[in-house]
Amino acid sequence: MKRLLHVIIAVAFATFIGGCVAYPYGYPAAPGPSTFDRSWDAAMGAAADAGVQVTSADRASGRISGSKAGAPVAITLLTQADGSVRVSFDAPTSKESNPTLNERWLANYQRRMGR
Repeated sequence: MKRLLHVIIAVAFATFIGGCVAYPYGYPAAPGPSTFDRSWDAAMGAAADAGVQVTSADRASGRISGSKAGAPVAITLLTQADGSVRVSFDAPTSKESNPTLNERWLANYQRRMGR
């Protein structure tokens, strides 16, 4: 009788253990572009949308230079300590108004960033 009880316990234990399945860890999602890369692409696209002719673009330094109707344009991207990206647009001698070149570029940049 005692032996039958041990057999029943062993069979029950084997049944429960056999039902346990260990799945491997899932693969992480493929990383998307970095915040800097997204901002860089949006800044370049916004410049083209605003009619800025880009003459130089140095991703490593975060500087984009160009011109619009003879006025120099400078776009600067800077990664900050918290990982966010600070983007600035400067066209000091632009004579455009209503809307200004800066406003058009900013609207295009925001649209390209999904904002």
